[in-house]
Amino acid sequence: MCRLGASGFDAAYSFGSYEEELRELIHLFKYGRIRTLAGALGRLLVRALPVGERFDAVVPVPLHWWKRWQRGFNQSDLLARHVARRLMVPVKRCVRRVKRTGAQAGLTNAKRRSNVAGAFRAKGGRPLEGLRVLLIDDVMTTGATASACARALKSGGAKYVALLTVARVDRRLAVQMDNSIFSGSSDDAESGTIA
Repeated sequence: MCRLGASGFDAAYSFGSYEEELRELIHLFKYGRIRTLAGALGRLLVRALPVGERFDAVVPVPLHWWKRWQRGFNQSDLLARHVARRLMVPVKRCVRRVKRTGAQAGLTNAKRRSNVAGAFRAKGGRPLEGLRVLLIDDVMTTGATASACARALKSGGAKYVALLTVARVDRRLAVQMDNSIFSGSSDDAESGTIA
């Protein structure tokens, strides 16, 4: 991940590859607005965590308020709630998206990082002082969004940030798919964006 510039988080875990049935389920959840899939996808997230891994808080990757209003919900927040219940730790919504970012689709790794630079900010100083945080999102492509969010979490005091996603895009395939009807991130999915 470091060679892609994804350096804000300390570890990354995904249940599977963003293809076939898993991709279809994520699309139904986000774009079909079938919120009841949060439970099933949340169970997959928990299965992706290594045994013995412990966290003090679960934090969903936030959407910009405009995107949340358009979609009607934040898919990462629904997933985070399920994971937090299973891990018996609180959900902390202590980072906010302060910048409405453009679409990530078709951007190089460097441009993706630049697009989300400064997009997140910790709320209220250092709300995560010394905590081990599990950052939740639905899909990871280059890790640019998660890295930017993790850096905000660390500025909020988090000592360790691990990313947990339902699926991870194989970047070798993502370049080909960017020009097709390919979507799957918290960033700007309706316009074909991936994280």
